[in-house]
Amino acid sequence: MKEILNFLYEHKTLDRDAAKKVLTNIAKGIYNHSQIASFISVYLMRSITVEELSGFREALLELCIPVDLSDFETVDLCGTGGDGKDTFNISTLTSFVVAGAGVKVAKHGNYGVSSSCGSSNLMEYAGYKFSKDVTKLQTEIDKSGICFLHAPLFNPAMKNVAPVRKELGVKTFFNMLGPMVNPSFPSRQLVGVYSLELARIYAYLYQTTDKQYTIVHSLDGYDEISLTGPCKVITRELDRVYQPAEMGLPVYKAGELSGGKTVDEAMNIFIKVMQNQATNAQLDVVVANGGLVLQTCYPDKDLDECIDMSRESIESGSAFKAFKTLMDLNR
Repeated sequence: MKEILNFLYEHKTLDRDAAKKVLTNIAKGIYNHSQIASFISVYLMRSITVEELSGFREALLELCIPVDLSDFETVDLCGTGGDGKDTFNISTLTSFVVAGAGVKVAKHGNYGVSSSCGSSNLMEYAGYKFSKDVTKLQTEIDKSGICFLHAPLFNPAMKNVAPVRKELGVKTFFNMLGPMVNPSFPSRQLVGVYSLELARIYAYLYQTTDKQYTIVHSLDGYDEISLTGPCKVITRELDRVYQPAEMGLPVYKAGELSGGKTVDEAMNIFIKVMQNQATNAQLDVVVANGGLVLQTCYPDKDLDECIDMSRESIESGSAFKAFKTLMDLNR
């Protein structure tokens, strides 16, 4: 690692193979925490290259414990996190809305690093039992329309670096990698990113796959549709900016999307949205994100129609039913 660090300190970048080798060695526990922290810190001071991110991604995908959900045509939706906005759990809620609308969801998630409550914190608090038992996960997705894949169980590299990430408490390139390494290899995905630069890198990498994808970045910094302003949307077919009004939705203030300071507060917001009793801002943001996920799955449908499907999932109780069914399976 000493040679690699000296190389990087000279403002040089790794090629794909070198990046892949470093991540593989991290997974094997070859480096100590100080070395890992130093390596991560390089990417806090400069932008990651496409070659580096591609190499890191290849390593994690090769090392992950795969989950066979091939009997289901699944979608994953998650953000990179690290946007510093500390919103409520929009992508987790959206996952149940999409499941309620009839699309199978293989949700990949982790504990919060730069936020107070990540998707794994919330699901664990609700009573979900993290597992890599394929039969359990297949049963969940069959009966409730959704299962949850807790990242550290499936990727040893993420597990080894978790203490360092937690101690640093800031976004790292592992935030960038999380959405790219779902161990069930879903054919469809919506991913939110915290910067325009990262959106372009993702678009470049995803164009080389056969995945049906949508990349989202709100221009004021959110890694999801925030409805606090315009939002960049990139798919294989388009690259455009949406205003909230084009989705038939109002503009909201950042403070209206706050996630609360504790997991209990986050869970309270979660249940209120599920029961259609939350604020208009909370409901509309989840509906907007759900609509874009559904359009990713049904590209022939208009966004307006997909947003209506998303809202119907909440208002009809289908989203909450998906949640309750999943929790019942974990009792």
